[in-house]
Amino acid sequence: MPELPEVETTRRGIAPHVEGREVCEVLVRQSRLRVPVPADLVDRLVGARLGEIGRRAKYLLIPVVGQGALLWHLGMSGSLRIAQLGELPKKHDHIDLVLDNGMILRYHDPRRFGFVDWLEGDAITDRRLARLGPEPLSDAFDGELLYALSRGRKLAVKPFVMDNAVVVGVGNIYAAEALFMAGVDPRRAAGRISRERYAQLAGAIRDVLAAAIIQGGTTLRDFVSGTGEPGYFAQQLNVYGRDGQPCRRCGAELRLVTLGQRASVYCGECQT
Repeated sequence: MPELPEVETTRRGIAPHVEGREVCEVLVRQSRLRVPVPADLVDRLVGARLGEIGRRAKYLLIPVVGQGALLWHLGMSGSLRIAQLGELPKKHDHIDLVLDNGMILRYHDPRRFGFVDWLEGDAITDRRLARLGPEPLSDAFDGELLYALSRGRKLAVKPFVMDNAVVVGVGNIYAAEALFMAGVDPRRAAGRISRERYAQLAGAIRDVLAAAIIQGGTTLRDFVSGTGEPGYFAQQLNVYGRDGQPCRRCGAELRLVTLGQRASVYCGECQT
């Protein structure tokens, strides 16, 4: 599933080709996504101009001048990329926004778990965004926040930091990597971790996500960026997907455990 770094990579990739452009044509080949494509999408978009693309958690926000904004979610296997006029669509290319610069914003989604919809109000009041926690790369996120929200919590720390009400965008891959970087055992109860260690973990979360964005995200199966490139952060993974292999830091065999119904790999020697 595309996580925050993959969505941010997509935003950066498509923005130069999309922002300020007029939509000349909209082609909807498949309307049955996780949320049905709005019936008025074509009528409202044709002739409209697109604004500066934003991101909130794993959602892309594409302003439509004078009409609000589109809320786009990539789901488990979706990608938004730039195609050129005349480039034939492939299987699972469900939506095209043809722009006045000869480019196409093309949505591809084999599993159809993603969606595009109109933003309800704004990014603060929309029901899908209103209860989200802070952005992990913003000043609103730090170890003090994690420490305060974790008091009395018996939940393991890994699913705790993956809770979007605590902080957005820390998916399974990046939670595992950040916990390894901070030396924190993912099984430990969130409420039993000290303020100092949460400061280290918050820093690790920032560092891991920032590094992943620089590398264009992580491609394990489906993800490609807005320009069609895979993400290269997978080459730097220390623990995710490496159960049974030696720890890159100490050489001990990495262990696999299930936390919150998600597979979690960690080093029993380096993470305490």
